[in-house]
Amino acid sequence: MSEIFIVGVGMTKFGPNPMMSVKDMTREAVQEALVDAGAQMSDIGAAFFTTATQSHLEGQYAVPGQMALRSMGFSKIPMVNVENACASGSSALHLAVAYLKAGMTDIALAVGVEKMVIEDKQKVMDLFTGGMDVHNREETFANLMKLAEGIEAPDGGGHRTAFMDIYASFARTHMKAYGTTQRQMAVAAAKNHYHSTLNPKCHFQMDMSVEEVLAGRPLGYPLTVPMCSPLSDGGAAIVVCSREGLKRLRSDRAVKVMASILVTGSDRGPDDWGAHITRRAALLAYETAGIGPDDISVAEVHDASSIGEIVQTENLGFCKLGEGGVLAESGATRLGGRIPVNPSGGLVSKGHPIGATGLAQLYELTTQLRNEAGKRQVPGARFAVAENGGGLYGIEEACACITILGRT
Repeated sequence: MSEIFIVGVGMTKFGPNPMMSVKDMTREAVQEALVDAGAQMSDIGAAFFTTATQSHLEGQYAVPGQMALRSMGFSKIPMVNVENACASGSSALHLAVAYLKAGMTDIALAVGVEKMVIEDKQKVMDLFTGGMDVHNREETFANLMKLAEGIEAPDGGGHRTAFMDIYASFARTHMKAYGTTQRQMAVAAAKNHYHSTLNPKCHFQMDMSVEEVLAGRPLGYPLTVPMCSPLSDGGAAIVVCSREGLKRLRSDRAVKVMASILVTGSDRGPDDWGAHITRRAALLAYETAGIGPDDISVAEVHDASSIGEIVQTENLGFCKLGEGGVLAESGATRLGGRIPVNPSGGLVSKGHPIGATGLAQLYELTTQLRNEAGKRQVPGARFAVAENGGGLYGIEEACACITILGRT
């Protein structure tokens, strides 16, 4: 198998950006990645573009990548549009890596862009009901609520997307199975809000105490607003290459892609936490990379809600199943701790422009492995892992991608 490297990364600031279009954000992220790689547009042999919302929100169907990339000067090369729910960005990178491994080019581009902050908030809310099987939506929700029975959930909750009710059900199910507490979720959220103060590209840059997180506006119990990701605009881009392509680019800061694993779920039982989609993907990723959880220096995980971080730290092997909340309370996942998680601020602070999210995680990890993260730098970072999941099928994510990077 040929070696693949991340050689250029670019990212816009996430958050409301009324003055920039999808094309504008694409241009900014891609140009930054090209400059970072020491590449020209003509060096790119293939592009993989993702946006999960533009078709619904703007009516730009079928060929969004061609519209955005050709507007900035790309032409002739293969362009593939990728949509894989919240895992779209990491899926685009996965395909770019596979294309390179197949020898079809030696330099490729992965791009993810979303413009989600619009005046018609209900139109945005409607997006999320399509992230599950639309033919049995009511049955799916009923089954999720049944799994969480036994954990009292106060009535009510603020305006929210359908997926916040799904995450709330996941949270109560974990509380029921392992004794995880609302406060432990608040600890994970507060840690990421602190990390955000060190990252100027975050949607929010605001430190919050555990008590302030708990006192936030309630959504579906046990979640509060500060435990959940905001809707954001943003774009991210990554230039990847083979060893041959690296000869033509800036090689002194290249980061090696040690594993890129994309999986779908299985028909596991609700109590079989060991067969969770991301745990299976993580085990395969570690095997592919030839390392284990203890070798990881820093991680970015998909905390669209803070229960996500708790569950994914377990699935990535940083603690035993059921002990993610205890791990968060111990301080191990904070900058300066044993295994810093989401030094970028995570989705709860950085924001979640769906197609850009997975690539933004890899932007952060590449920056860490290059020792260029400034005040949020994890000292001596050598190996890094990103977890990015999307959609819902039954009782877990419909798809998930685990990416492991290593310092060259």
